Amino acid sequence: MKKYSEKTEKLYPKLKQAAENSGYHLNPDESFTKDIIEGLIRNEERYGYRSCPCRLPSGNKQEDIDIICPCYYRNADLNEYDSCYCGLYVSEKILNGERKLAPIPERRPPRGKKSFEKFI
Repeated sequence: MKKYSEKTEKLYPKLKQAAENSGYHLNPDESFTKDIIEGLIRNEERYGYRSCPCRLPSGNKQEDIDIICPCYYRNADLNEYDSCYCGLYVSEKILNGERKLAPIPERRPPRGKKSFEKFI
C-alpha cells in the first residue's frame, strides 16, 4: 500500500467527519481519496488555498473561490450524480455500492464567464 504524507493522514479523518456532518461521505476507496487529499494539500502549499486538484487553478484565490474544496458545485453534482466532480465526496448510494462512480460534466463556467450565484 502506498505511503501517504503525515499531512494527508491527519487531514483524512477531519475531511471524513466534515463530509459526514454535511450529509455526504468521502469516497470509500481510501487510496483514491488520499490521492485526492494529497492534491488538495499540494495546491494549498502551491497557491495558499485548497483548490480542487481535478481542475486547473489560476493561482488567484478570488478567481478560484468556486473551486476551493468543497467547491461550489459539490452539492449539485452529488444531487444529480451521487458524487462530486473529482469523486472525493459521494452519496450514500455510492458508499453502499448501489451506484458506481461515473464521469461528471464540468459545471464550472469558462474563465471570465463565471456565475456561481445559483450554487451558493
